[in-house]
Amino acid sequence: MPFKRILSRLLDQVPGTMGAILADWEGEMVDQVARMDEYELKVIGAYQGVLLNLTRDALKRLRSASLKEMVVSTDQVHIVVSPITEDYFVALILRRRAILGRALYEIERCAEDLKKEVE
Repeated sequence: MPFKRILSRLLDQVPGTMGAILADWEGEMVDQVARMDEYELKVIGAYQGVLLNLTRDALKRLRSASLKEMVVSTDQVHIVVSPITEDYFVALILRRRAILGRALYEIERCAEDLKKEVE
């Protein structure tokens, strides 16, 4: 499956990216592309899976619309998470100075391409 190619294109399209990971609903890595420590990327992916599930549960209790994307920002990085299906998500880690709007646009395109592959 062309997961690595799709994730690599995401990194190429967004200047300032550090890594992208495709993970399952438990946060377990399916594939990744890294310009950072690969172990750290896996750990970030795992925690984003937990956070994504908790956020989805809260939205269900509120009878809110489904989650489109989630952004966690720190003083050094942005982490953008986009659900692909109920079972998979993609997370993009980028430097704080990177253009967040560009990342949101490109991760949406990436999620569409990945959805075609996982279904």
